[in-house]
Amino acid sequence: MILPNDTTVAVADGKKLRLFRNKGVEPNIRLVALDAPEIDADNTGSGARHRSVSANPDDRRLDEDNFAAEAASYLNHQAITGSIASLFVIADSRTLGEMRRHFHDAIRLKLVGELAKDLTGHTVAKIEAAIARA
Repeated sequence: MILPNDTTVAVADGKKLRLFRNKGVEPNIRLVALDAPEIDADNTGSGARHRSVSANPDDRRLDEDNFAAEAASYLNHQAITGSIASLFVIADSRTLGEMRRHFHDAIRLKLVGELAKDLTGHTVAKIEAAIARA
């Protein structure tokens, strides 16, 4: 994939959100790390519909869903205020699905791509390579 210059790349899982900005000249990708945002994962409105049953055995998933909802809320705010011109999201499939549920129309208009993969613990070089292959 060719990632447009100045695209914000959000790499998330149920516990962590890493942000980068593409400073490479197309078709090259050169991600520069941005400051990590403070995400308040105590959003009780996101996964409250889940009960602890065999399909959802513990509160860990609820916590991860809450984090994904708050990460989406943070990205929504950034898009609405104009801090994000275009966005590429990388997250494990469960987190990505939960984030999609909370994306505002402003994010959907700026979304240039998604990748369902857990890359939060990987190096910048591996993230760049994964985007290039997408």
